[in-house]
Amino acid sequence: MRRDAKRVKNISGLSQILIDLKPDRCDSDVYINRKIDVTNLVTYIESKKKENSEITYFHAFVTGIAKVLYNRPKLNRFIANRHVYEHNEIIISFVAKLSFDDSSEEVMIMIPINENDNINTISKKIKEKVSSFRNKKAKKEGANDAIDVLGHLPNIIRIPIVGLFKWCDKNGFLPSSLVKDNLYYSSMIVSNLGSINCDAIYHNIANFGTCSSLTTMGEIKNEEIIYEDGKKKIRKICEFGINFDERVADGYYFAKSVKMLEYIFDNPSTLEDNISKKIAINNKIVV
Repeated sequence: MRRDAKRVKNISGLSQILIDLKPDRCDSDVYINRKIDVTNLVTYIESKKKENSEITYFHAFVTGIAKVLYNRPKLNRFIANRHVYEHNEIIISFVAKLSFDDSSEEVMIMIPINENDNINTISKKIKEKVSSFRNKKAKKEGANDAIDVLGHLPNIIRIPIVGLFKWCDKNGFLPSSLVKDNLYYSSMIVSNLGSINCDAIYHNIANFGTCSSLTTMGEIKNEEIIYEDGKKKIRKICEFGINFDERVADGYYFAKSVKMLEYIFDNPSTLEDNISKKIAINNKIVV
């Protein structure tokens, strides 16, 4: 029994054999590169700025991903000890620098999502959490604090302790104090590289923890798009680098999930709906 997830038992024989053949997450990660048209999203964010809103592209990206995770629950699963589990909640995590300079310290940020959240509440959660660390109002706790202590121990002490933590992690016994604020114990890790004028990259997922996917977002750029009728238009395009554990769902499921994300960004008003609201594409509910 795990306290952070429930066991999924009704999996196919093929899925179980795949887990047996590739028991480690790092052996099962698949990379997707996807350029998504965010023209309508850019218009939406610009209109919010005119209303003096502090909603950013990153807030929109996190909200869109959260909606997909809620509507596509297999993406919120992970494999541990050759068993399939589904997280009890949706948590999106990222790393934030305390200031924008080379020597600045980094902290892990966890954003829990509930079914009544939307872009406004998620934006508020992100701003408050990041500001609390940057303004030194929040004390480092959980994994952030443990890493500071553990990382300065000599090898002869640190390495055996890390080995014990890895065994506890594999068997679901890692203390809550080390799970708290630990981005490896989230539904998805995200990184907005566009904020530093970089393109999306492919980042590996780790065997440690319960996170089965990682998404990076690149810089929004103008690109010429050629449509089926031969017409050309300049659109706002954002590149996404998505890495996921192929054992939690098949390619068809992941492809539909990416299509849902594209639909949300093409229809940004959906970001204002509660996370729990089902997404209908072409008048069909996606499940």
